[in-house]
Amino acid sequence: MIGILKGRVEAIGADELVLDVNGVGYLVGAGARTLSRLEPGQDVVLHIETHVREDAFKLFGFLEDIDRAWFVHLQNIQGVGAKAAFAVLDTVPVSEIVNAAALGDKSTFARAKGVGPKLATRIATELKDKAPPVGRSFSIGLPVHGLDSEGAATPAPISGGDSHAREDAVSALINLGYNEGQARQAVASVLRERGNDAPLSDVIRLALKELAP
Repeated sequence: MIGILKGRVEAIGADELVLDVNGVGYLVGAGARTLSRLEPGQDVVLHIETHVREDAFKLFGFLEDIDRAWFVHLQNIQGVGAKAAFAVLDTVPVSEIVNAAALGDKSTFARAKGVGPKLATRIATELKDKAPPVGRSFSIGLPVHGLDSEGAATPAPISGGDSHAREDAVSALINLGYNEGQARQAVASVLRERGNDAPLSDVIRLALKELAP
């Protein structure tokens, strides 16, 4: 699979671009927000999400990996395909998506073109209790979740003596666009209420609620 493409923009269409990588032109699908920031002849690095199906092999490109992560995350919801995921990302900044997801705010998702009331409600409902994606940035240091006896993912707890875990929650919030002071204050508030053994995913989700306007 392809994770990143670095090359020069050769052409831009309504919903795709051609990226020249060492003489090979890759056709890459992209959202309107990404395409608006590009122009022919521009050197660029795109974070790539690859979709492989029986009748198609498609590449989707993003200037920021967190956008790619949300593109994938949104499509885990029934009824949300690539088109609807792009519509949400083109209409709503990632920071707003994070807040809307934490609060279950369906009106934010309903702003996206082609996303009706029922789908907006489903998106808000299903995202509310899920931790936001953090992308492929290993610098965040989020621990890999383990598996229970039935093969289900188990959330990583924040233990009292594990300062690294606390930092993981803070780093995740910073990666989502919050400044360090806000992130530390929100995480500290959650840990005071829930205790240091709270699962990391819960700490991030509740901290986002603390930070919501």
